[in-house]
Amino acid sequence: MTTQSQLRDKLRKIEALFSGAGTAGERLAAGAALERVRAKLAAMEREDPATEMQFSLADQWSRHLFIALCRRYGLKPYRYHRQRRTTVMVRAPRRFIEQVFWREFCDLDADLRAYL
Repeated sequence: MTTQSQLRDKLRKIEALFSGAGTAGERLAAGAALERVRAKLAAMEREDPATEMQFSLADQWSRHLFIALCRRYGLKPYRYHRQRRTTVMVRAPRRFIEQVFWREFCDLDADLRAYL
């Protein structure tokens, strides 16, 4: 069984193929593959429903990185009225956040801190 991270990676590759397609046939094939992967990802999201999670990131660069990573995976970060600027809310499947997203964020954040 494929995981959500594998599906999202495959989705990214297919989107790159779709944007670089030279002929109409290649574009149709990439579009069909894109729809199949999106359908499988939607089925996985129905299996593990999205929950609202709250993250507090004190460093502005970490917060920017977190928001960029959210948008990369198609998540929509938000804040409620009167929440602090350091708080970021995300609605996503818990398993995806714990197994994929948070690990990748921690690795990238450590690299960012080392660079800065």
